[in-house]
Amino acid sequence: MKILSIQSAVAYGHVGNSAAVFPLQRIGVEVLPVYTVNFSNHTGYGAWRGPLISPDDVRDVITGIEERGVLGEIDAVLSGYQGSEGIGDVIVDAVARVKAANPDAVYACDPVMGNAKSGCFVAPAIPVLLRERVVPVADIITPNQFELGFLTETSPDTLESTLESVDAARAMGPRTVLVTSVERPDAPADTIEMLAVDDAGAWIVQTPRLPMKANGSGDVTAALFTAHYVRTGDAELALRKTVSSVFDLLTRTLESGERELKLVESQDSYANPREQFPVTRVR
Repeated sequence: MKILSIQSAVAYGHVGNSAAVFPLQRIGVEVLPVYTVNFSNHTGYGAWRGPLISPDDVRDVITGIEERGVLGEIDAVLSGYQGSEGIGDVIVDAVARVKAANPDAVYACDPVMGNAKSGCFVAPAIPVLLRERVVPVADIITPNQFELGFLTETSPDTLESTLESVDAARAMGPRTVLVTSVERPDAPADTIEMLAVDDAGAWIVQTPRLPMKANGSGDVTAALFTAHYVRTGDAELALRKTVSSVFDLLTRTLESGERELKLVESQDSYANPREQFPVTRVR
């Protein structure tokens, strides 16, 4: 399997491609990483150095890959945080080029916009870009519950309303939706859930809520789910493996007392996920 991953990169820590590439490689995926920024560290620190890479330069890298004649071998295009409208246009164009070379290829979009605690933290143009131009050409999207509501202009807060919002998102184009954090009032305290929906059904899995914020964990989640789903076509299995791997990664990070993901130390959790959480079919 080959994945073209168009995301940010940092020298220190793990977000964007610096979070996604190694777990994918560890499960046997050949990754073609294309960088949209090359920063010293993620912006959550409040200070960072390094360049934004211009949309033209990102497009040039993708054109160079195309000139090697390998776009037809790519099984999936993966994208995360889109820092500008220009990058969004480059990604949409890359998806079109890959699908022209390989009609079976899929596009997995992590529509990064914000979360329930901090609200929307991207430029005002980005949600519009995602809603109107990017998500409609995606096959898989991996929003959190807040982003799902923002995309669909709904307010999901129960399982039923979240499923309705997922249906609204699927009506926009993507057939597969992974909601990476579902919170609802009737769930047990100190738990969080993840929901996967495709044409075959809908499945939910519940894990303990860990007392931490981990930059990059969503990037790992989107990457692993995309790879497992494209490889197997089984949303329930992809959900079970992804949740297990990410929970063990976060647990190891929490136990370390460090801020950055213990990405390398957790590599066996990607290659051999324990699948310790039961998945329930809800539709």
